Amino acid sequence: MDEADLLAGLRARAASYPTRWPVRRVGYGPIEDQFGYLRAPAPGAAAVPVVVLVHGGYWRARWRLDLMEALACEFEQRSVATWNIEYRRAEDFGWDAMTADVGAAVAALVRLAGTAPLDLERVVLLGHSAGAQLALRAAADLVATGMWPRPALVVSLAGVVDLVGAQLRDLGNGAARAALGGTAQQQPDRYARSSPLARLPLGVPQLVVTADADDPDLNDLHRAYAAAARAAGDEVVSIEGPGGHFAVIDPASEICGRCISDALGFISHRSVRGGLEQP
Repeated sequence: MDEADLLAGLRARAASYPTRWPVRRVGYGPIEDQFGYLRAPAPGAAAVPVVVLVHGGYWRARWRLDLMEALACEFEQRSVATWNIEYRRAEDFGWDAMTADVGAAVAALVRLAGTAPLDLERVVLLGHSAGAQLALRAAADLVATGMWPRPALVVSLAGVVDLVGAQLRDLGNGAARAALGGTAQQQPDRYARSSPLARLPLGVPQLVVTADADDPDLNDLHRAYAAAARAAGDEVVSIEGPGGHFAVIDPASEICGRCISDALGFISHRSVRGGLEQP
């Protein structure tokens, strides 16, 4: 399936959902790409959990937040608010601007909770591919600084979780080297701050979702990350199932359905007990 067919399929999937809540385009900064789509109940309703969706695309500008719209619609149907964010891309604005945007978008939930009934005790950061790296790094920053909101769960869908390994294995045709402005030897501090593997333990429960037919190198790094996170003391559940790289963001797929069910189970029940249990 080429890019056009993939996007057409995900857009059609998103368009097929009935509208339950209004969709608001909200800026979290003054620059064009500093915005997100918020799906949430009207003011006065009971507060609901919120999932922050961070799209991937190897940090390149041709991929946009529409990749995550079908997932956003699926969560909406299950009474979970979503904040599907866009951000500046490293290739045009630099790595630091991109990571700052994701941090600012997550921090904007505090302001958004003043306009919509969002339960900031039950925030999930969910990222796909390179977006998983951005989501995990944002979670690590929030925990390290004690800033709010502290995520209850982080979900890595086919994530690029080891930046040094991604650069050495040339994932995405040099995507890490291009986005971070050099190799790990040339930019050691930037890699160390940004690679989820280097930030362990994150101090946040994690759901790590790997598609069997994805890039073998990406899968190797993803599995190794999950093992390292457990060894470092983080609570981690791993899900593996059929499909390729984009099956994990297609609500119609088996593996995506399992991810959604586990994430919802955690924020609705398991968080009360303070732990993420293996299914």
